[in-house]
Amino acid sequence: MRVIGIIAEFNPFHSGHEYLIRETRKATGGDRAVVMCIMSGSFTQRGLPAIFPRHLRARQALKCGADIVIELPVEWSCAPAGEFAEGAIRTLMATGVVTDICWGIDTDDPGLINTLSDPAVYDSVDYKTILREKLSEGMSFPAASAAAVTIAAGLSPDNNAVSECLRSPNSILAIEYMKAMKRLGAGFKVHMIRRIGQDYSDESRGSEIPSAGAIRKAIYGTDLTAPSIASACTGSMPDRSLSVILSAVSSGEASPADLNMYMEEAYLRVISSETENIRFMADGLSGYIENVFSGLKEGDISFDRISSLLVTKHFTMPRIYRALSMAMLGVEKDQISYGPKYIRVLGFGHEGRYCLKIMGRCAKLPIISNRSDLLELISSDGDLKRSYELNSAALDLSGHFMGIRPGSSWNDPPVKVK
Repeated sequence: MRVIGIIAEFNPFHSGHEYLIRETRKATGGDRAVVMCIMSGSFTQRGLPAIFPRHLRARQALKCGADIVIELPVEWSCAPAGEFAEGAIRTLMATGVVTDICWGIDTDDPGLINTLSDPAVYDSVDYKTILREKLSEGMSFPAASAAAVTIAAGLSPDNNAVSECLRSPNSILAIEYMKAMKRLGAGFKVHMIRRIGQDYSDESRGSEIPSAGAIRKAIYGTDLTAPSIASACTGSMPDRSLSVILSAVSSGEASPADLNMYMEEAYLRVISSETENIRFMADGLSGYIENVFSGLKEGDISFDRISSLLVTKHFTMPRIYRALSMAMLGVEKDQISYGPKYIRVLGFGHEGRYCLKIMGRCAKLPIISNRSDLLELISSDGDLKRSYELNSAALDLSGHFMGIRPGSSWNDPPVKVK
């Protein structure tokens, strides 16, 4: 049986995602292959809560071509690109059934991704020396790393293909996926699909296939009712994907995550306790955020306003959002010392059901479909217990921003789509 892994966030699921799944099947020649998506759960790599609950985004994917959706836990989903990639690759390896992996890139030269993902380059003295020099000059880490790897790999800094590749979030993630595979010895057959439409972080609407960022911006620009969301998103998302959102919003099942509420909670957490030992708050970020927050009053808080005040050349906004999210969850910098501890199944279709039976015999981690599956395991595994407690807290926190009752999400059974 051929099982193709796709790493995604589906935040929300749009036409570009449907295209990737369709082209993945073409590239692998596997019309009957199982497509297994590993998806960020409650918080995303950008550092913010997902716009909709994980079970809705899983349903979107299953209705649009995926066969199985499993969760990337918050320890790895709300993390820098390297950690995000490692957590996803480790989890796909642990299923014991994934044979191929596919991702989108923003370059016509897949070989360039392979060259820029050589772990030996990043372990070299040249890379580390140049990286320190560029950071000392005031460069952000992504810019400094891009400059260092270009030189350490023996590539010309004037090569437009290289510079464009290292500026593209999609290609950066592709490089991290490949690096993780090489470091971990993953034997997946790799397929790279040239993306069409916008970069996922582009929030403009200048494409036939708008990015997830553009769709989120369009949704937040409405009054958040089903009719206005339908008007804003029709044509940007597959009808089957959009209908999942509209049904949930119109029934009161969930609302788009309230980012103003997110920032209010972050503000209260930062001003009420010490944050310097919180994950991602190193290098002076804790003090910088505290200084920005110190002159504010609760009534002045809004997501857009505070985000604009936090912008700085020293820290990327995803780094700041990740730090704020970790502060709200109380995650300290040395708290995550383990790899993925379980495989959480969020949903499956007909072909996925059969694959899950095989996974039950091959998986190297416990497969969790319901909360009861975990309860007998956490008493004997401290790291698994900590992961469960952290992800439970993350679900409650993100659910709070979506109007979901605390404590209910872990009891949701996997989504089943015929």
